[in-house]
Amino acid sequence: MASGKESGGLDNLAFNMDERVNDQPRGKERKTSGSSCVAEEDRNKPTYCVTDVPPWYLCIFLAIQHYLTAFGGIISIPLILAEGLCLQHDSLTQSHLINTIFFVSGLCTLLQVTFGVRLPILQGGTFALLTPAMAMLSMPEWKCPAWTQNASLVNTSSPVFIEVWQTRMRTLQGSIMVASVLQILVGFSGLIGFLMRFIGPLTIAPTVSLIGLSLYDSAGVKLGSHWGISAMTTVLIILFSQYLRLIPIPVPAYSKAKKLHISKFYIFQIMPILLGIVISWLVCYLLTIYDVLPSDPAQYGHLARTDVKGNVVNEAPWFTFPYPGQWGMPTVSLAGVFGIMAGIICSMAESVGDYHACAKLSGAPPPPKHAISRGIGVEGFGCLLAGAFGTGNGTTSFSENVAALGITKVGSRMVILLSGVIMLLMGMLGKIGAIFATIPSPVLGGMFLIMFGVITAAGISNLQSTDLNSSRNIFVFGFSMFSALVIPNWIMKNPDFFKTGVKEVDQVINILLTTHMFVGGFLGFFLDNTIPGTKRERGLLAWDKVHVEDSCSTLGTEEVYDLPFGITSRLSTQSWVRYVPFCPRKGHRTQDGSEDNNVLQGRGSEQLPNGTGIISEFKL
Repeated sequence: MASGKESGGLDNLAFNMDERVNDQPRGKERKTSGSSCVAEEDRNKPTYCVTDVPPWYLCIFLAIQHYLTAFGGIISIPLILAEGLCLQHDSLTQSHLINTIFFVSGLCTLLQVTFGVRLPILQGGTFALLTPAMAMLSMPEWKCPAWTQNASLVNTSSPVFIEVWQTRMRTLQGSIMVASVLQILVGFSGLIGFLMRFIGPLTIAPTVSLIGLSLYDSAGVKLGSHWGISAMTTVLIILFSQYLRLIPIPVPAYSKAKKLHISKFYIFQIMPILLGIVISWLVCYLLTIYDVLPSDPAQYGHLARTDVKGNVVNEAPWFTFPYPGQWGMPTVSLAGVFGIMAGIICSMAESVGDYHACAKLSGAPPPPKHAISRGIGVEGFGCLLAGAFGTGNGTTSFSENVAALGITKVGSRMVILLSGVIMLLMGMLGKIGAIFATIPSPVLGGMFLIMFGVITAAGISNLQSTDLNSSRNIFVFGFSMFSALVIPNWIMKNPDFFKTGVKEVDQVINILLTTHMFVGGFLGFFLDNTIPGTKRERGLLAWDKVHVEDSCSTLGTEEVYDLPFGITSRLSTQSWVRYVPFCPRKGHRTQDGSEDNNVLQGRGSEQLPNGTGIISEFKL
């Protein structure tokens, strides 16, 4: 740990971004592994690079910050899935799902940072798999029985009810596990680079946008449970994330150079969603204890009460340990497998973009082909684990946390490793999951309105690299989007239209044609690759451009992507390594301008106060 970095203290993160390196002697370069890292005068360079280790207190604070940054996206997934799994009135099981997804996210983060792409990138649930999962659970054979919608008829401990939701969960688990094999093969075989040649902005834009648009019903149901509370939550999140994000809060801080002093903490920029939820939650609690909100379940506004979900916090155990097969032996639905595969393809394309953005913000060189292949392969293995543990979802790289690197200027992977450990611990604390499960429905609705809207806009922002004056591009995007809204809506109203005589084939057709992102993505992919158009017109030239930073960090070589524990050195002596796409080789480093980097993804960007461009804040 370099002494120069120690002297920076808490000024080196989202505390007082304007003064983050002022405590260090001018012109002095900080040393890590015998080489220089960040020059003082360049504000866009990270204070801590990938292999650096910040002071222990800084590591802990930043790890907690990353956990809180991912909180909103991760917790939303099991709460939305609960509807399709018939668990609306079983808060205790919802809390177990929340614990499980946090536990698996922490485990996959440790695997990705240690053996995967080896960048400081956090893993979490993905909305790209949520959409096909909900489409599968909405099929006639998986629709929830009417009695499960009535809280007075649901006995959460009855074997009948348990079998109802566990049957659906086991089928979803098996489908995710089988579909994840595709991602494992594409990653570890090195095929990801080949596939990215055909996936451009006109494929990604409708696919991502439709993920957000297709969830409007889930958001609407929760919003309508109490429009006043939902509106308050939405307004608070907008206020914190947009209007107050540049306003710092003075807090006491300590550094060796300045001793005890007042620093500035950009709390609204770091955790706007969490702040909005907590304040609205507190208002609901006050309205509940003073009986302002109706106690009759039949009256409007009852779901805004904080005691609706009974004694779930008291009933939940202090400690729980998620394990594979905890809901029983997974089963497989062929239709579910194809639907989940569509989501996995979308997730892979976005993760490649996240790897490049993360490398740029953490002071590392652009990731070489072997690192990208390994990262995608490990994400596939993470989806396999998520299916086995029973999260009802997969895992992917989280863009929110890549954005946090641009704010804090700390790109150390040690911080992300510690964040993974924190998520593992949170996943084992049963009371934590139970507390999250008691968030009132209208508060969640207000959060969903923001999150799903940003996901939709993030998808459309991919079009910025295309020629929007081209009638070809306007046709491809417009036709893909509108068809993806019309076709699934009609199929859901006429589920018996496709009758081939083979039940499995009928299910596959139905689930694919009722998954908005598949219909839009497939049409965008087909039309973009068959209708004549130049690379510049299609936006492929902008996507293929490698943004190579003239970094003065010692990580200018690709050694940062080597496997840990000396594995790379041992493998380099073996001749067969050259045929393994995901293995790094000593003496065969790819150059910055190599074709490996042509898989760089274009993403919607936002300028932070420090001038650093970052990708959109919501990962799918």
